[in-house]
Amino acid sequence: MDIIQSIFAFIIALGVLITFHEFGHYWVARRCDVKILRFSIGFGRTLYKKHFSQDNTEFVIAALPLGGYVKMLDEREGEVREEEKTRSFNYKPLWQRFAIVSAGPVFNFIFAIIAYCIIFVVGVNGLKPIIGEVQPASISDRAGLRYGQEILAINGDQTLTWSMVIDTLVNHTVNRDIINIDVIDHDGLKQRIEIDLSKITIDDMAEGQLLESLGLSVIELNLPAVVGEILPDGAAEKSGLLNHDEIISVDGFPIKTWGEWVELIRNSPGKKLRLEVLREDNIVVIDVTPDSIGSQGKKTGRIGAAAFAPEGLFDSYFVIESYALPQAFFKSIKKTWEMSVLTLRVLGRMIVGEASVKNLSGPISIAQYAGQSAGIGLLAFLSFMAIVSVSLGVLNLLPVPLLDGGHLMYYIVELAIGKPVSESIQILGQQVGMVLLLGLMSIAFYNDIIRLFG
Repeated sequence: MDIIQSIFAFIIALGVLITFHEFGHYWVARRCDVKILRFSIGFGRTLYKKHFSQDNTEFVIAALPLGGYVKMLDEREGEVREEEKTRSFNYKPLWQRFAIVSAGPVFNFIFAIIAYCIIFVVGVNGLKPIIGEVQPASISDRAGLRYGQEILAINGDQTLTWSMVIDTLVNHTVNRDIINIDVIDHDGLKQRIEIDLSKITIDDMAEGQLLESLGLSVIELNLPAVVGEILPDGAAEKSGLLNHDEIISVDGFPIKTWGEWVELIRNSPGKKLRLEVLREDNIVVIDVTPDSIGSQGKKTGRIGAAAFAPEGLFDSYFVIESYALPQAFFKSIKKTWEMSVLTLRVLGRMIVGEASVKNLSGPISIAQYAGQSAGIGLLAFLSFMAIVSVSLGVLNLLPVPLLDGGHLMYYIVELAIGKPVSESIQILGQQVGMVLLLGLMSIAFYNDIIRLFG
């Protein structure tokens, strides 16, 4: 089911983003009165085809959903009737051709802005940035960060949630900045602490070890081991567990928190467990056998019970990050810009050898991330799509032949020398671009396989 979900989410995400990108080319081309012959989502064998508009444009959905294209009337690609020459792409002035080609990446950025705006308006329930255990002698420990402090801001930027903290740290880590972190402790004492991020590598950050490298951890939400809800037809209901039962011990081992209880259940699929339960001041002994969930040899236990949360507990740990539409719109523009700059900087570090190419992800990894985010919820999936859309926009603007940025590079040269770049140079550029793109794709596929099996 996880594989099916990942594949389905991957197809949905790429389909939407590719359509949005190609629609940018199509929309601007139509505004410039260029005749569109074909609008294709994907490559390869045609799965669906339909004609539309007065120009009888062919809309195609193809089998390989790893790209798309808008085919325009162009004298360089075939004979054009005399009465239609003014509608051919190559006939249009330079500024219109530049606008048409750049519209695809621009629409990727527009999609990201819309997605982030929706997320900021709807609001995301996030964990407050309260610091958990700080590793002794770590960067954070030496700087003076301590258990229980809440991070209020980084370099003056407010950080309401751990997600905001990590996003801000990522940007400053790539820049190797020295940052100022404003924190507050249980007693209301505020401090400003300076941390040098130059010792944290991009590779550590990309592997999800940013907080570990800093010696920081997220505070654990220690819920009491009290049952708050019994799900129907689960092992908990069958065993006789009731709401508000407190788990005292399992097979003689004391249980202090809900997390300990959940971990034990997960590690005991199909195994009979003897519980001591506190129920209305009485100790009750109950046997429960966790259901075995999973496939391919990876089984986990589940009993179908949810934790009881004391009133006000979540308010002390969680906060909803939400903004009015105008503020959300400007924040979404800022977020899209920051993600674009971050992508360029990481690429730059790879080119100069300061970051490993193992940070490149191919379609397998992207599909896994798509499935995971879709499993979390719609807003998480929308956030994933926004990140991928920014990446597509940035990558397509790189001055590499075969990409939109390569064509824009030719137009800039044409503007400088007063005439189009020769066809022989463009053909040579396409060959070089093909080698570069195939090389990058090969590395990305290799990384995917290593992550999958390594």
